[in-house]
Amino acid sequence: MTEVSDRVVVDPVRGAASPHDADLVHLWARLSAVEARVRRAVAARQATDHAPDDPFRGLYLTAEMVQGVLEAPRQPPLQSTEPDSSAAPGLRIAVLARDFGLAPVDVEFLLVALAPDVDARFERLYGYLNDDITRRRATVGLALQLCGEPAAGPGRFRFGATAPLVAGGLVEVQDPTAPMLSRALRVPDRVVAHLLGDDTPDPVVTGLARVVARAGTPVAELPERLGAGLLAGVTPVHLHDTGGDAGPTAVAALAAAGLGAVVLDVVALADREHPELSAVIREARLRGAGVVLGPLEPLAPDRVRLLRELVALAGDLPVVLHGRQHCDPRWTSRPVLSVPVTAPPPAARAAWWARALGGEPAFAAHLASYRLGSEEIERAVAVAGHLATVEGKPIGLGHVRAGVRAQNAAGLDRLARRIVPGVGWDDVVLPDQTRQQLAELVVRARHRERVLGEWRMRPGGGRGRGVVALFAGESGTGKTMSAEVVAAEIGMDLYVVDLSTVVDKYVGETEKNLERIFTEAAGVHGVLLFDEADAVFGKRSEVQSAHDRYANVESAYLLQRMESFDGIAVLTTNLRSNVDEAFTRRIDVIADFPVPDAEQRLALWDRCLGPAVPRAEDVDLAFCAERFELAGGSIRACAVTAAYLAAAADRPVAMADVMTSVRQEYRKLGRLVLESEFGRWLAVPRPHSGASSA
Repeated sequence: MTEVSDRVVVDPVRGAASPHDADLVHLWARLSAVEARVRRAVAARQATDHAPDDPFRGLYLTAEMVQGVLEAPRQPPLQSTEPDSSAAPGLRIAVLARDFGLAPVDVEFLLVALAPDVDARFERLYGYLNDDITRRRATVGLALQLCGEPAAGPGRFRFGATAPLVAGGLVEVQDPTAPMLSRALRVPDRVVAHLLGDDTPDPVVTGLARVVARAGTPVAELPERLGAGLLAGVTPVHLHDTGGDAGPTAVAALAAAGLGAVVLDVVALADREHPELSAVIREARLRGAGVVLGPLEPLAPDRVRLLRELVALAGDLPVVLHGRQHCDPRWTSRPVLSVPVTAPPPAARAAWWARALGGEPAFAAHLASYRLGSEEIERAVAVAGHLATVEGKPIGLGHVRAGVRAQNAAGLDRLARRIVPGVGWDDVVLPDQTRQQLAELVVRARHRERVLGEWRMRPGGGRGRGVVALFAGESGTGKTMSAEVVAAEIGMDLYVVDLSTVVDKYVGETEKNLERIFTEAAGVHGVLLFDEADAVFGKRSEVQSAHDRYANVESAYLLQRMESFDGIAVLTTNLRSNVDEAFTRRIDVIADFPVPDAEQRLALWDRCLGPAVPRAEDVDLAFCAERFELAGGSIRACAVTAAYLAAAADRPVAMADVMTSVRQEYRKLGRLVLESEFGRWLAVPRPHSGASSA
């Protein structure tokens, strides 16, 4: 091996070796000692070799060779006075020995196994000492021999599955079916690279986690307290996310303890049947980092074994778990400290938005209603930036809202119909009182964090910070469309719950379906719409049968669940009296949707036909508004039918088309077609269409 002095690289600018160079100098010195021991072993073998030039060497044993093995002297123990047998505390190999709990003999075993990976000459030497040219790595027996450990002594147990070298992933003992002493030793490439000064993460790890470098000490109180606990050996820690920012808090706590973080990707972890958790733990130890895992919901309860395996592999390594669920003692075999992480005040969240957007935007007030963590805010702003770039415009409120909606998980899409709002205040025709009630709902949705959270106007009792509204009115009066307007105003998607997927004839299944909906809705930024809600929010009745009892159980469950709901929900009903009074008490806003009057019907006719639809000169919308008492939904149906009739005849919409559509709507509604309402238009035939003539 080249002399140690030849390996030193001097910085031409500073004129001294860098810390990286010091690590290499020390490593080469330790390997030089290994080489010296190998040379002695080779010399001893050559002195007793009876057939050095035999081409069939290693394929047979003679009596003389067996006698030579019996008479061979035992390898002397490794002397502690051997040159360079200790390392300065700051060198990589010393830090590795400390973090992995290695004994001095473990370090020597590691160096023996490492040698062929940094000096190819050791491959041939080991092949010679193994008496087999194809076995070019050190074996357990050879490592014991070179380090002066007896084959039957305690040194062999340093290669057991639970020993620090093997359990920590520093050395792999290969050929499990071979005798113990004949098993080859291999040092993983990631460990070799680390000792040589390369900190690039293992590709196996990058598919499961991301590495966060050690940062400065945070100033927040909770991360500082958690960091002190982690330094004192408190692990694992569970952060119960009650609307806060648990993931970044976990990383900040490790930073407060002077550690980096290896943050596991829960989705990637859940997708793999047997993820390489040992490689993740090894990466964390090599970096002097802790492990962060969460949110835990994708893993519990089906993949809890991964949690138990991770905590067991980590040992005393700091592990921080987080999620919205309460900590379950069955997740690990060790006691877990659970700490609640509450929602940050609006001012802190506004600061996150300002930092992510590179300043205080003019539309900052419209961002307060989004319950996003700091990482989600950064991703939303990144998406907004991409959208703005594609459109060639500066980032605006619409881009940010689209970025927020892009953070919604797809879980709720399987339980409800997702609608991206496409209407606004100008698209609805409502009485002033109803508009005021909708405006109040928007205000509550925007400022609920301040009023219900920071000002604690809904304390205790497990009450959530949700906002619930009831829209009551006849069918077609604009309840669903108004919910879409509210969702558009606060910049969220509208999720319409399909009651056919909720109500179940089997006892208890309806409650389970609703629980899944509420749980998924808590993780998205959207407005939850229960259309025809009296089907599940109906009145409780006197118990006269088992059916009544279970119906009341459903209502009681919903009463409790609505109080703990943290999102925004809108219930619609055609008959307000059908809704249980207990629900009414828990509802924040009740908006009544009356049948429109003549003035409102005129506006509805005009908007439903729209500016793009060509109209004949005889179209009299004032006559329609005055004579026909129809709700907005019926007026829209009439306008669409009239447009189809005109399109089939390839001409503008005529009054006769409108009258035909009204008559059809009357028949659908089961109403009589009276001359007093239709007047002279009752007997006027619809103009002949091209479709019918064809």
